[in-house]
Amino acid sequence: MRKMIIATCLVALTLTGSAIAQQQGATAPPAVTIKRTPLQKFDVPDTKYETIIGIAEITSNVNIGRHTHPGIESGFVLDGEMVLMVEGQPPLTLKAGDSYKIPHEAIHDARSGDKGAKLVATYVVEKGKPLASPAP
Repeated sequence: MRKMIIATCLVALTLTGSAIAQQQGATAPPAVTIKRTPLQKFDVPDTKYETIIGIAEITSNVNIGRHTHPGIESGFVLDGEMVLMVEGQPPLTLKAGDSYKIPHEAIHDARSGDKGAKLVATYVVEKGKPLASPAP
């Protein structure tokens, strides 16, 4: 009987907590749209730049968000499809086997297709700066 009362109290507290969170407008944390896996990082000799090579995996049917890099980005699509939107350029549809380049500090975004997209990305960026920064 004692175990049953404790279990009932725990269920009641859980339900009450959920109801309060819903009333306060609690939302789930935002979904991660891109996963970056660094593969290699090395300095560009006699410069203030470094090269970062990695795999980027974008979930299906999402925009990754407008952002910039403190240098240039180039890449190769391994799987899936995406539309690359670089400010001042027409949208570029990319599929497996295609490559791209993004100029220094260009504001850009990407929208993945139904299967998402997986690519190898290479960044040549200023040392000590964040790899990506949100753009307005």
